[in-house]
Amino acid sequence: MGSVLASVRFSILDRSRVRRGQSHPDALRETVEFARLAEEWGYHRFWVSEHHSVPGVAGSAPTVLAAAAAAATSRIRIGTGGVMLPNHQPLVVAEQFGVLESLYPGRMDMGLGRSVGFTDGVRRALGHDKRDAEDFDAQLTELLDYFGHGRDGVHAWPADGLRIPAFLLATGSGAERAARFGLPLVIAAVGGQDRMIEAIERYRAGFRATAWGAEPYVVVSGSVVIADTTEEAHRLLLPEAWSAAYSRTRGEFPTLIPPAEIEAMTMTDRERRIFEESLAGHVHGTEDEVADQLEHLIAGTEANEILVHTSTYDRRARLASHRRLARVTGLLERAGAAV
Repeated sequence: MGSVLASVRFSILDRSRVRRGQSHPDALRETVEFARLAEEWGYHRFWVSEHHSVPGVAGSAPTVLAAAAAAATSRIRIGTGGVMLPNHQPLVVAEQFGVLESLYPGRMDMGLGRSVGFTDGVRRALGHDKRDAEDFDAQLTELLDYFGHGRDGVHAWPADGLRIPAFLLATGSGAERAARFGLPLVIAAVGGQDRMIEAIERYRAGFRATAWGAEPYVVVSGSVVIADTTEEAHRLLLPEAWSAAYSRTRGEFPTLIPPAEIEAMTMTDRERRIFEESLAGHVHGTEDEVADQLEHLIAGTEANEILVHTSTYDRRARLASHRRLARVTGLLERAGAAV
């Protein structure tokens, strides 16, 4: 293991993806078991996500799922990646995290995002629309105030006075927002690695220390797949790439399907273009290849932490990939020494 890999933390974001033929409840139970394994393998954090009315994603209530993951573990940090603040009242979010931190002190993370429901129907059902995301700064300010001494005479018991680590999920201009609020930045290479690095540089340059963060902290999020061969690792990326292409052409994320079916598909030109774009930029290959790619990524971004959010149809291969990553990065060795 190189010194570069040993210098950063490695964590997991699980979106509770659903495979074809699998129920949503089964996917959620798999997420809780995955959290237990992540702790065993030595990962630093385990986060869950928020999606509404998505056939291929079971995680719709991240604070509830985080509570189940925390109950199944004892050491690993548990959090959300993230709670989509425009979908909720800040007071309720503060109360929920206050309860979590009270039950599992010193282990909870509050990852926050700016997205609203994926479709107009979902946004109506949630009672929000795209305009709510425009007030994100005010919503974020209100939420953080509740962890101080309340706001306008209202207290978010039991959150009042607690200091739960808050993270901002961001792309593009969101990096500047994280800098203004003095929050750790969670960022992915959505527009390519060069754009991500530019956003990270703006974040570091504009960072203002606050009670929520004394200095910049960068979490780079992305897929990491390890297999016996480069070709096998690439095949494991196909289900999630096809899901992304399907969502952009048909309006919803489907359940994951086997790579063989995707390879046999006839796609439209637009589907093929989006599919190929979705396959680009992922860290994948053999253990040695992935170690080299991660060292290059860390050197280019100077990331403090890597948040892995890999999905694929084959659950066993996915778990094996995460365990191999723990070995490559030295997490397994350190976890064994700590037990």
